[in-house]
Amino acid sequence: METQPVDPGRLPVAGALYGSAFGDALAGPTEFMSVDLITARYGPDGPADLPGDPAQVTDDTQMALAVGEALLAACADGPGGFTPELFEQELRKTFVDWLYSPDNNRAPGNTCMRACRGLAEGYPWHRATITESKGCGANMRVAPIALVPGLDGVQRSGAAQLQAGLTHGHPTGLAAAELTALAVCFLAVGCEPGELVPQLREYGRSQRRVYHHAWLGELWRRAGAASPEDFIEAGWVECDQALARVEDALAHADRSQDPCLATGQGWIAEEALATGLYCFLLYPDDPVAALRRAAVTSGDSDSIACLTGAFAGARHGLAAWPADWARRIEYRDRIQRLADAWEGWL
Repeated sequence: METQPVDPGRLPVAGALYGSAFGDALAGPTEFMSVDLITARYGPDGPADLPGDPAQVTDDTQMALAVGEALLAACADGPGGFTPELFEQELRKTFVDWLYSPDNNRAPGNTCMRACRGLAEGYPWHRATITESKGCGANMRVAPIALVPGLDGVQRSGAAQLQAGLTHGHPTGLAAAELTALAVCFLAVGCEPGELVPQLREYGRSQRRVYHHAWLGELWRRAGAASPEDFIEAGWVECDQALARVEDALAHADRSQDPCLATGQGWIAEEALATGLYCFLLYPDDPVAALRRAAVTSGDSDSIACLTGAFAGARHGLAAWPADWARRIEYRDRIQRLADAWEGWL
């Protein structure tokens, strides 16, 4: 089963790219706060507006831009020229640029920093990656891969897993990253919210023993797995369990309760995916309310809201967001450059 193809005529590129950054900026200030403190400061519905001008984002958006700009360079000659080798080279460049950027002062994750130092020192990515880590840094940056026109299912799946694997070599990080990209794709082509989680679970089950050798190479050996299939299956199983928790939470949905109590705090990949989906699906037709709900969480609020924003933006497009937010968001020029480039390919 391949990733559902994207209909270029309906691809809301800007909506998802900006939505991810909006969620990051809105929830950045609440990331290390308790729910009681968040509600005391912002009220039970959470922060209503992006803070500042520009509205500063975190390392989540910085790394999403690194992935997007690597994609732009790797696809310069069109999707037909997009290869694992070329994408890895471009990712290495943009990740190392991020590592040494003076803007890299937003409490970046230890896994990303350690792995990027290895990439900077010239190690093969299989050696640089942290194979035991399934932190959410693998999937909070993957949304740009869902939005590139013209990639086939194998390219999109392999690219989603490869960009995760450069830093987070755990199979659950790979599977969660692909599912995050897939959720954006499904929503971009009109998947109804109520059908989203069942479709993701069906896809994941079809992929349980599928190892993308051309994209992942010998990662399974580096991780000490018995076989490539055993390696990747462990990730898909954990992600399916997380998606099952989303279904159960939706069956007993309580908008007033901290979403992390139902689907996890989001510090690890499958929980970030699950809780980002849950926040979106609590308010599938109200993107701003979904972001505000994601900001009022006891876990990794900015990463949860980052994913929530990508899902909501993929469904509703840029027009669903307050116009002033797009003007004020940090790195607006870089976000718009990606949106313009990919929309120009349609």
